[in-house]
Amino acid sequence: MNKFLPDYIRELQKKHVSKNTLDAYVRDITKFCDFIRNRDEDIENVEVVSVMAYVQYLHKEGRAVSSIVRNIVSLRSFYKYLMLKGIVDENPILYYDIPKVKHNIPKILTVDEVDKLLSAPDTSKDKGIRDKAMLEVMYASGMKVMELLNLNIYNVNLKLSYIRCKNSKNKERIIPIGSVAVKYLKEYLKIRPKLNIYNLDFVFLNLRGVQMSRQGFWKIVKHYAKVANIGKNINAFTLRHSFAVHLLQNGADIRSVQELLGHKDLSATEIYESIVKKNKIAEVYKKFHPRA
Repeated sequence: MNKFLPDYIRELQKKHVSKNTLDAYVRDITKFCDFIRNRDEDIENVEVVSVMAYVQYLHKEGRAVSSIVRNIVSLRSFYKYLMLKGIVDENPILYYDIPKVKHNIPKILTVDEVDKLLSAPDTSKDKGIRDKAMLEVMYASGMKVMELLNLNIYNVNLKLSYIRCKNSKNKERIIPIGSVAVKYLKEYLKIRPKLNIYNLDFVFLNLRGVQMSRQGFWKIVKHYAKVANIGKNINAFTLRHSFAVHLLQNGADIRSVQELLGHKDLSATEIYESIVKKNKIAEVYKKFHPRA
C-alpha cells in the first residue's frame, strides 16, 4: 500500500466520509498505486500519460464508465491532498477529461407488482413479519437501503406516522409513512424483542440479533421477487425507484419528491419524471393508435 495512503484515510475520516465512500477510495487508490508500481513509476512523479494508460487498463478489464469515473474522482481527490501536503507540485488528474456517464433509467415495478412483492412474506412467522414491515416501510418512505438498515428505534414516531431519517452525511429529513406501513411496523415491534438479544437500537435486525447487512436485505428482496413471480431484473433499490415514480404518476410535484428522496440535486429526481413521461406517451399510443 502507498506510504501516503494511511494519512490520507485519516484525513477523510476527520471529514466524516461514509464507510462505503472510504472503502471505494481505498480500493481505487490502492489499485492505481499497484498499476504505477508495475510500470516502475512512483506516485510523486505521475504524468497525464500514465493516467491515460490506467484508464485504458480499466477499459480492458471491462469496467463500466461509472466505475472509471469514480476511480478518476478518487485519484483527483488523493492528488489534491498530496498537493496540499507539498508532496507533489501538480495534480496530474486535474486536466484529464472525465468521461460522461450514461444514466441508465432505473427499473421500476407497477403498482400491481409492488402489491405482489409486499404480499409475499409469510406473516404467520416472525421472519415474515419482519420482512413484511421492512418492505412496507421501504416502499412507503423511499429510503435508501442503508438509511433503512441504520434506522433507529427512537427515530420512528408511529403515533404521528413519520420517520426521522438520516443519510450517510448525518443530514436529517422527516418522511411521512402511510397507514399500511404503520400497521405492519407495529406488528413487527411486538416481536422485535425476541430478535433484539443484544439490546440494540436498530429497528431492523437479522435473525442473529445484529444489524442487517446490505447483502442480507438484497437477498430478502430477491427471494420475495421470486416468490411473487416477478420476472423483472430488480435490485435492492427498486422499491425506492418505484416509490418516486408512483408519487409522480399520482400528481406529486417534483420538488416534494426530491425532498422525500433526499436528493441534493433536482436532476437526480428528474430521471423519474422522464420515466413517467415515457409511460404516459406509451399509454396514449396504445389507446389512440388504430394499429397499436
